[in-house]
Amino acid sequence: MKTNFWKKAAALTAAAGLTLCLAACSQQKKEEGKPEQTDNGDAGQTVTLKVGASPSPHSQLLEQAKPILAEQGITLEIQQFTDYILPNEALEQEELDANFFQHQPYLEEFNQKHGTHLVSLGAVHFEAMGIYGGKCDSLEQLPQGAKVGVPSDVTNEARALQLLADKGLIALKEGAGLEATAKDIVENPKEIQIVEMEAANLPRSLPDLDIAVVNGNYAIDGQVIDRLIESESAQSEAAQTFANIVAVREGDDRPELKKLLEALQSQPIEAYIAEEYSTVFPAF
Repeated sequence: MKTNFWKKAAALTAAAGLTLCLAACSQQKKEEGKPEQTDNGDAGQTVTLKVGASPSPHSQLLEQAKPILAEQGITLEIQQFTDYILPNEALEQEELDANFFQHQPYLEEFNQKHGTHLVSLGAVHFEAMGIYGGKCDSLEQLPQGAKVGVPSDVTNEARALQLLADKGLIALKEGAGLEATAKDIVENPKEIQIVEMEAANLPRSLPDLDIAVVNGNYAIDGQVIDRLIESESAQSEAAQTFANIVAVREGDDRPELKKLLEALQSQPIEAYIAEEYSTVFPAF
């Protein structure tokens, strides 16, 4: 009896040891068979970036960047916005990974006004702000007391007034700069009426205005490019100051965000801008 008992015990012990060995070997094989880690996580997996953007040209440029990023394991999800407030709010609240619609002066003004913590990742392109015809199709024929539409946000209104001043329609108080408002007009020979409104509404408001100063992206999206009278130069100081940027949250230095900027600053995007747009220029 005792002999049989110890034989059985030895057999059970050997079986248990074999089971543990097989389990350990199996686990080791699994570990050895795991794919290597990459910057974007496990091999074969992708990282998704949610980017908020204006419809034109920002979303269009992002669409061109999609295949470039896909080759690096990054899926680009584009969310379109038609105003200048919501995309920054969504980024601050971590509903987006980045946004692409604004220039540096606007971003700084927004941060100061709203207490947000957004920074520029880098510049991509410059959209020349232009004077577009409404009831009037030339500055020479602009009537006395003409209604002139300008963006209502601080930095873009100042930029619009500077363009009107450059074309001799008004004169601004010395030093008004990027904080200029209609109150800073010191000479107004045609007694033009400045009509402030949301930038996105300017293209469709042209029939009610004599002329309007419109941001390049809204002119493209509103299909009013053929009504352009005058515009900023691609070599102007404005081109350096108002280049459109990719914005991210302060301190967010994920490698996939850097790859997003690299894709937007690549040669294929530069070629696409040159081919597709007459008032948009690379800023890299």
